[in-house]
Amino acid sequence: MSMEQRSAVEIRSITPMEGNRIMRQLINSSLVVIALISGSTGCSKRGKSVTVVEIKTNASTIITAEELRITEADWPQWRGSNCDGIAKDQVIPEKWDESTNIAWQVNLPGLGHASPIVVGSLVCLATAMVDQQKQMVVAYDRETGAERWRTNVHEGGFPSRSEIHKKATNANSTLASDGKSIFSVFFNSEKIIASAIDLSGKLVWQKEVGGFSSKFGYAPSPLVYKSLVIVAADNWGNGYIAALHRETGEVVWLKKRPAVSTYSTPLLAKIEGRDQLVLSGCDQLVSYDPSNGEQLWACAATSEATCGTPVTDGKTIFASGGHPNKQTVAVSGDGSAKLIWKNSTKIYEPSMLAANGCVFGVSDDGIAWCWSAENGNVHWKQRLGGNFSASPTMCNGKIFVPNLSGETFVFEASADGYREVARNKFGSDSYSCMAIAGGEVFMRVGNSQGQQRTERLVCIRSHSQPTNSQ
Repeated sequence: MSMEQRSAVEIRSITPMEGNRIMRQLINSSLVVIALISGSTGCSKRGKSVTVVEIKTNASTIITAEELRITEADWPQWRGSNCDGIAKDQVIPEKWDESTNIAWQVNLPGLGHASPIVVGSLVCLATAMVDQQKQMVVAYDRETGAERWRTNVHEGGFPSRSEIHKKATNANSTLASDGKSIFSVFFNSEKIIASAIDLSGKLVWQKEVGGFSSKFGYAPSPLVYKSLVIVAADNWGNGYIAALHRETGEVVWLKKRPAVSTYSTPLLAKIEGRDQLVLSGCDQLVSYDPSNGEQLWACAATSEATCGTPVTDGKTIFASGGHPNKQTVAVSGDGSAKLIWKNSTKIYEPSMLAANGCVFGVSDDGIAWCWSAENGNVHWKQRLGGNFSASPTMCNGKIFVPNLSGETFVFEASADGYREVARNKFGSDSYSCMAIAGGEVFMRVGNSQGQQRTERLVCIRSHSQPTNSQ
């Protein structure tokens, strides 16, 4: 008798009670197997491994490039020239609506969370058209809003929808410019790819920085530092941060980071007398020398995943996270990595602001905070209403921050209590940050009609009459 025949006889000969007992055992065994599999992989899948090869250099070997062609009338990268969200004092409107102080507005192709940048006579932003599988850079005339050019940076190669967070897009990263070229960074074809485009829209160079294993997509924005364009790419396949020469695309240095999915753009600033590149996430706050990528110091702080860019008052660095831990910290920037103060507040998607001896933050769920920069004491907190993804921008001692319901809150950057100046309704939402330069405010806003969502770029200027949408 074969094994198959013996099994058949045994199964046919068992009683109904025995059959039920065997079935329960099989079910329990299956549940054990499922539990073991779930336990071995955690609560979610792990990413594919990414090969990272470090590239080291010495500051003296960096080839010089032309000086930056940036003026005070420009807003050339994420959170402005100083990466801090603070605009030069200037005359701008504090109040606007669909019919007041709107110089022009244009309909944007595709969708994105990238904030606008302003360079010379151009307003530029990154966007993505999912149906056509295009990631592009579009430039508009600063005075009139007329489209000057659009450049397709990538066609095809989009990640699957499961690799992108439901709130995210395929154009999350804000552009950067040195006044001569515009630098974009996109996640495409399972890689992080940096590109340089001149001010006429011509592609100058394109470079694969490295592989990228996506959990929820890619978010960091490129930063310009002297001859370099700096790109962060934390991911759960193996993270890294790199610097490319801005005229050639050559990778000058590349530093390996932990295999953790986190999403912050670094802070690039002079802190305690030296240039520092400070990045949060991976349960730490780390400072690098931006000229060569060498680590200066590290402090265990914030959380595994962060989205906001750290901020500084020139001596102390302030950062917040995130997931799974909730923590806001102040760390000395003198190289000691000393933790000065901390609390259990979570400012996750938005970045914070450091000004006037205070640290200001607006949490994702709509609570505005003001802490003492020195000791972390709470000066005040105020529920604004709505949910927030955009980071605040400051001008003339006032903070401007839009929410996901189409309202922009304007309030005093003061320790003396929350004092609202204006609450401006425009569009349905805003995920990106405002650019303020040359007496103008530029916003990327969403418009929702049922399940359909489109976007507009808006120029806000004092005493302007609205122009028709293009």
